[in-house]
Amino acid sequence: MMWRIRRRSRTICLSLALVSIFLHLLLMFVSLSLYHQPCDPPPLTRTPIATHLANKSYGFTGAAVLDESTDGPRRHSPGVPLDHFQGGRIKAAIVEPLASSLAKLQALFNHPLYNAPMSAVQDEDLLLKVIPKLRSERSSQMWVSRSQESYDNAHWNSSSDSHPPWLRFHLAISRWQLYPHPDPNMESVIQQLATHPIVSSVQKTGGTQLKLVMSFPNYGQAMFKPMKQERDDETNYNLYYFSDFERHNAEIGAFHLDRILGYRRVPPVVGRQVDVVKEIKDITTDRKLARTFFNSPVGNVCFYGRCSYYCSTEHAVCGKPTDLEASLALMLPDLSLARRRSWRSPWRRSYSRSKLAKWETDPDYCTTIKKTAPYDKGTRLVDFIDMVILDFLMSNMDRHHYETFEKFGNDTFLLHLDNGRAFGRHSKDEPSILVPLEQCCRIRRSTWLRLRLLSLPQYRLSDVMRASLSQDPLHGVAPLLTEPHLAALDRRLKTVMDAVSRCMEKQSENGGAEVIYDDIDQLKDM
Repeated sequence: MMWRIRRRSRTICLSLALVSIFLHLLLMFVSLSLYHQPCDPPPLTRTPIATHLANKSYGFTGAAVLDESTDGPRRHSPGVPLDHFQGGRIKAAIVEPLASSLAKLQALFNHPLYNAPMSAVQDEDLLLKVIPKLRSERSSQMWVSRSQESYDNAHWNSSSDSHPPWLRFHLAISRWQLYPHPDPNMESVIQQLATHPIVSSVQKTGGTQLKLVMSFPNYGQAMFKPMKQERDDETNYNLYYFSDFERHNAEIGAFHLDRILGYRRVPPVVGRQVDVVKEIKDITTDRKLARTFFNSPVGNVCFYGRCSYYCSTEHAVCGKPTDLEASLALMLPDLSLARRRSWRSPWRRSYSRSKLAKWETDPDYCTTIKKTAPYDKGTRLVDFIDMVILDFLMSNMDRHHYETFEKFGNDTFLLHLDNGRAFGRHSKDEPSILVPLEQCCRIRRSTWLRLRLLSLPQYRLSDVMRASLSQDPLHGVAPLLTEPHLAALDRRLKTVMDAVSRCMEKQSENGGAEVIYDDIDQLKDM
């Protein structure tokens, strides 16, 4: 009995050994077959779209966009605008290479709409002029430097060749615009803002957020606004517009958009990397500002200044560890030389969390405004509508006032200043900004023609804006506006054009003549 059990056990063990050997041999053959296979996957069949993508070069990174069919953000392919991301799928469209966009920008600025013949500017239409045989004095701008050692010796005369770029810019301001098109001096102004040494930094008084006035060796001055948030951060939906941060890239974007629209009413603005120690802390003569510097727990140098709202340690501006991105906007002529008048916007918001403004409840509000000075004659109303269109395109809800140069009375352009709260959201448009256009149904012919031009593929607004912003020094760090913001410009442009078309339809009985203010007779048939 025991013998049979032992024999059966040996048989079972032998069978298990044979099975084990067989499995090992099988595993070895499988491994050898895989070892001889190539590591690279077989080539994919090239479709026309794949071939097109392979032959193009795109300099843009993917961005997180909100897909309404999901519960959160979704990454979309590099170079694909937000408008082409729908239902979780990417539409067959791509962003053009930067070289193509630059060509579009050049073609846009060469178009007759941007080069309409204009008569020579008369002396009475210039804001400032040089008085011969008198020594030019440096304009005072809220403060006096304790030392003149860092400033150049000024030897200016009536010849424009002896003037620094900022002074040439000031002397070119006219009744109709801040600078001409084309402006041969613009490159020098931009270079000064981007590269010239900063010899003094003091805080600008007033306002709700931190701003500095910076001075250059040639006595030029610029308004400094620091980086407050990353470029791809959207404004919190629970934040009221009057509590929003001011963004340095919004100031830069506003200057470029204003120029693309043909307005030329925003002073030149440039992005720049500033050393908060060498170019602010060590050279400031502002004792109150100097007292607000401190080192963060990770070793970054921070400061917060003195102001009525966002000046505290909780809202400090910090370098990395000392490098800080900022926008520098060329200062306008000193108020002692060229006084400016501040106008309350008729469509000013209530700046209340519960109270509505009159224009929000009265659909015929514009009828009253059209009968009220200075909107009852001249170009003031269409000038205001120009500003409304700019604000809607960049989603700026904070236009409570605007300014004009007092010398020119009511017959002049509006200054488009303080644009730091623009470009806060790309995923949502704010229709209330466009209410003045919809209520008044009035627009310049030149503005309308340029909007139509920018809606064409060969001059697409997002493309020329991308190209224009690529020339800013900070573009080397990262694009000033993300692709979703650029795509939003095209979407909002269509909304503006649809609003004008509806106005024309409402006044179709007289051909829409009351909608278009004809300011360029020579281009009437374009």
